[in-house]
Amino acid sequence: MTSVADTLLDSDFADAVVRGLSQPRKVIPARYLYDRRGSELFEEITELPEYYPTRTETGLLNAHAPEIGRIAGTGKVVVEFGSGSSTKTPVFVEALRAAAYVPIDISASFLRDAAARLARMLPELDILPVAADFTKPIALPSAVKGRPMIGFFPGSTIGNLTHAAAVDLLRAFRATLGGEPWLAIGIDLRKNPRLIEAAYDDSAGVTAAFNLNLLARINRELDGNIPLDAFEHRAPWNDDLGRIEMHLAATRDVRFHAGGETFSLREGETIHTENSHKYTIEEARLLARAAGWRPVRYWTDARALFSFHLWRGDADAMEP
Repeated sequence: MTSVADTLLDSDFADAVVRGLSQPRKVIPARYLYDRRGSELFEEITELPEYYPTRTETGLLNAHAPEIGRIAGTGKVVVEFGSGSSTKTPVFVEALRAAAYVPIDISASFLRDAAARLARMLPELDILPVAADFTKPIALPSAVKGRPMIGFFPGSTIGNLTHAAAVDLLRAFRATLGGEPWLAIGIDLRKNPRLIEAAYDDSAGVTAAFNLNLLARINRELDGNIPLDAFEHRAPWNDDLGRIEMHLAATRDVRFHAGGETFSLREGETIHTENSHKYTIEEARLLARAAGWRPVRYWTDARALFSFHLWRGDADAMEP
């Protein structure tokens, strides 16, 4: 059965695809990579040897989640933005002795399955899933409104956004959480570009399948006829902008239909599907301040591949 949330997200997807493919430089927002199949493929990516972010961040959480609980306080509602499979969640909610858990994800069906798995693992935890695009204003369940909250935003998803959009999103988190909340956030660090490129273009081709799945989704959901064999995955490092980019590049001239419109790409032309900005520690702290958060603590691994930060959203941190 299709829920109202599913229908609204489908409508947003159609609008984004038609608008993005109509531009001279074609682009589709990264959040639409995460339908059910895309979410499953991303979980496979997190287990690949080249993909350092997940295992490095998991190690940081295992080592420091209790310290986060001591600093921020326990018994809060944990609100996870872009929860995915919630694989990092148990160690965090247990260390924080969470009063409730609100996972937010754009893939409603994947969210329901992940929430059910977590409920079996933590039967005493009150889990209140919300199917929504967390880049837009979100109404939290009435059961948690007015209660002390801590946002949980692992995975360096903030890197998918331009710096200006990242500030806007972090301000939106502050508004969603209300009161004087905390935010625990993972941020990938700048490092040797070859390590980054390998993480986004693995030898097994799983990231390529993840990227190409977006075209399959368009065909499936928007009555498209995109020839998948006419596109290939590319993931170049853009040193000027400090980010890895994912593109779907046309390997020949191609013309297709999607969402009731006709589009064409020349050989070599690309559809830009994702950015992942990498930060220095000081850049991450400046990002926090620009969005009205006060940096409190951060942790990194021994190789300085990844960082995890704890920020406070108290009133005097907010800019006028």
